[in-house]
Amino acid sequence: MNNKTSLANLGWQPFFQQQLLLEELGSFSPARIIEQHKSIFEVATESGVQTLTISNSMPSFTVGDWILLDETGNFSKILERQSCFRRKAPGAKVSEQLIAANVDTAFIVCSLNQDFNLNRIERYLSLVYEAGAEPVIVLSKLDLCAEPESYKEQVQMLNSALCLEMINSLDSKSVSALQPWCQIGRTIVMLGSSGSGKSTLTNMLLGIEAQETSAIREDDAKGRHTTTRRSLLSMPQGAMIIDTPGMREIQLSGYEDGVAETFSDIEALSKECKFSDCQHESEPDCKVQSALESGELDERRLKNYLKLSREQALNAASISQRREADKKTGRFYKKVIKESLKLKGR
Repeated sequence: MNNKTSLANLGWQPFFQQQLLLEELGSFSPARIIEQHKSIFEVATESGVQTLTISNSMPSFTVGDWILLDETGNFSKILERQSCFRRKAPGAKVSEQLIAANVDTAFIVCSLNQDFNLNRIERYLSLVYEAGAEPVIVLSKLDLCAEPESYKEQVQMLNSALCLEMINSLDSKSVSALQPWCQIGRTIVMLGSSGSGKSTLTNMLLGIEAQETSAIREDDAKGRHTTTRRSLLSMPQGAMIIDTPGMREIQLSGYEDGVAETFSDIEALSKECKFSDCQHESEPDCKVQSALESGELDERRLKNYLKLSREQALNAASISQRREADKKTGRFYKKVIKESLKLKGR
């Protein structure tokens, strides 16, 4: 990223400008988080890039966030996010993990090989819709696929209104199909499993070897992790792009609206079921099951809908319970400290 740039090139929009108070306009500087490390963030302002040390008193940040710095360059406050990508933290940990913030468009990258997976695409769509961004399905490795149209038809059957492009990430002319979403001031995030070609595509859009790439394993067409940190990078066209580490495990949490929008056809059918709490399994007069039997609805899609619905509800409940437990623990510690102080005062 250049040492100096305009706020517009960094993705500054009226949404953020309207959050500034009159007294903040002259003495505070907007800054955007462009890279995340263990103990520091790198932030970009009109004057250049600087580091910001993380402290326990700060709120949770992620790449793409807009913050205000005071006259000494210290953190003042975080601005409300226009969009936010999050997921349940990997493994058994009961918490949420922020992925990226203030994104306009998400490129959901899926390769045209054995790794093509409609269930995964639907999972990513739920993530994007819940975040509040626009999804674009990018089917990569077009040069290695003999029958790409069959894959395209499968994706369009999910939703005919989905934006979809098939590209060869090594061909600049092919990648130019993505230019409408890469205009000045726009922010893009790359989502996709390892080996889908995210880093190769990022390099082509940036015009430089910004991200390392590695070949896929020939035995299962799966990739190795090549991006290990989240970075917000400037494209020659003026857009910003966030390349995220490949995520094999994306646990949804509290994504009821995202799942509902991804499976809007099933949601519409469920409203016609006899029972408002229909589970779409063995209940009488279930319109979803009727659609399945008539062939109007695909069994794979229904199974994935039910799976993601249960998953997001379960994870949301687990995180809510953890938060309540943490609050109770905090109140207990405060009570103990207060009683201890009373005893010391005797």
